[in-house]
Amino acid sequence: QVQLVESGGGSVQAGGSLRLSCAASGYTISMICMGWFRQAPGKEREGVAAINREGVIYYSDSVKDRFTISQDTAKNTMYLQMNTLKPEDTAMYYCAAYVCLYGSKWDRLGLNRNYNYWGQGTQVSVSS
Repeated sequence: QVQLVESGGGSVQAGGSLRLSCAASGYTISMICMGWFRQAPGKEREGVAAINREGVIYYSDSVKDRFTISQDTAKNTMYLQMNTLKPEDTAMYYCAAYVCLYGSKWDRLGLNRNYNYWGQGTQVSVSS
């Protein structure tokens, strides 16, 4: 079992920055795949960024060059640094994890149905 707890959401103006944290317990994060997802009202949950067991990182096109995913294995924590935020980034953000195979790529990491451990979510609101 993996327990995930997010923190760091909030409200910012467009162009601002936020950093989300996802503290994991029950499993060493270097042994699992982890990702960030978001869901805006009335929209499907979408993959934002993910990192596989080898530390290879993937981003959705909508956040590439603005968001940075990282991990601190000593703290067993994953982060999402979000810069140059836009109103369309407004959503509930979730961290997620699953026990994955080596070499997992975005075609699997970006799909929420592959993840079986989820955090409670943290709200990000960006005003124009």
